[in-house]
Amino acid sequence: MKHLPKHLRPRWRYLAVELESWPDATIDRRAFQRELWYAGQNLLGDPGSADADLSVVRFEFDGGVGETIIRVRHGETQPARAALACIDRIDGSPVGIRVTGISGTIRAAEEKFLGKRGQVPAERNVVFENAERVAVGRNGSADIRLDDAFVGATDLDLV
Repeated sequence: MKHLPKHLRPRWRYLAVELESWPDATIDRRAFQRELWYAGQNLLGDPGSADADLSVVRFEFDGGVGETIIRVRHGETQPARAALACIDRIDGSPVGIRVTGISGTIRAAEEKFLGKRGQVPAERNVVFENAERVAVGRNGSADIRLDDAFVGATDLDLV
C-alpha cells in the first residue's frame, strides 16, 4: 500500500509539557494518557476530542517532576491546552501541569523546551513548625514530609 502524498497527510503539533507533584508520587505514562483522554472528552465532548486526537508521544516522571510531549492535530492546540488545564490529579496524586512550548516536530520540542528541569531534588533536614523534619528541596522551594503527607514551603518558611 502506498503512502499518502504529503499534502494529504495529517499535520501535527507537539506540546512540550512539564509535570510536578509531591516527591513520593508515582505517575506512569498509561495513567497520564488516561487522564488526558478523560479531560479531553469531558471538556471538548466526543467530536472535539476526536478532532484534537490527544496522544502522549514521550513521557518521563521521576522524583516528583517530569516532562512529556503530547501530539495534537494542527489547529487544535488551544482546545488541547484547555483539556490539559483540567487535569489536577493523576492516580490520586495532585499534579501541576505547565505547557512550556508548542512545536512542529518532536525533535524541536525536545531541544527547545524540555531537558531544563533545573536542579536534581535533594533531601535535607529542616526546621518547620518548631520540629526537625525531612524536606525535598528543588529550585528554592521545599516539600516537607509530615506524618502522612507533604506540605510545600519556600526558603522564607524554613528556619
